[in-house]
Amino acid sequence: MTVLLAGCSGTADGPEEAGKRDASASTSAGTSTDRGGSTGAGPSPEKTFEPDPARLPKSRAEARDFIDRVIAGPDSFGPGVVKRSPYESDPATWPVLGEDCVWQQRKPAPSVLATLTRSFEVPAEAGKGPVRLAAVVTVHRTREDAAWEMAESVEESMRCPTQRLREGETIGSLVAGALLGGESGQSSSEDFLTEVGEYRSSELGGPHHYSWQQAQTLQFTVAVTGKGAKGRTKGEIGAWVSKAQGVMLSRLENAAEKRNRGPGDG
Repeated sequence: MTVLLAGCSGTADGPEEAGKRDASASTSAGTSTDRGGSTGAGPSPEKTFEPDPARLPKSRAEARDFIDRVIAGPDSFGPGVVKRSPYESDPATWPVLGEDCVWQQRKPAPSVLATLTRSFEVPAEAGKGPVRLAAVVTVHRTREDAAWEMAESVEESMRCPTQRLREGETIGSLVAGALLGGESGQSSSEDFLTEVGEYRSSELGGPHHYSWQQAQTLQFTVAVTGKGAKGRTKGEIGAWVSKAQGVMLSRLENAAEKRNRGPGDG
């Protein structure tokens, strides 16, 4: 059953804000009616993959290596997307939504083996402002830890309908949708969340379109954020977000799936 929530649970602009969104996400997946042309549940593989326990990270070093193989780069979003500075987040920080609905940086939760956020931009052009994009991959110790990360978003959505990302930046008027794997054709992950709403900043004005997706499979969560600007449509923002999310979910499957052995393999 699709679950719709009014509110929000975090976001991302730079490495810190993107990680925030990932750190607390949880209502999963997709109201496509408000996504302006993007697909609410991301890509839909034809079949679910079989993970290989030997390929799942068990240490911080293995988790960092796994993230490097999965996380999006500029090309994952499509042509014209470039790195922002700073490009990657500090791995020693973990974003937390405070009681005042303001995001803060703290030490990563004990359940986290590793997490990384990368920040990107679609540069401004004639009549159009710059689009801020971010991608996050988090490796938890267990599948239950990853599922709990997703579940925390529900509480955040209810208590903080408007959130401050940093000084001069807010998101609000959000609508969230959740789909578990197998619901309404959502087969890209075990749990999937999407949110759309309004982004405002002292630099870029607003309101502009805001889009965020997060998916959980096994002990992993992957998330993508898109924040619009003048002249940018919902469809454009949603397309960038969905494309990068699809790339990361495909890479995750490839990095974790069980490989078939040949007749002579022992």
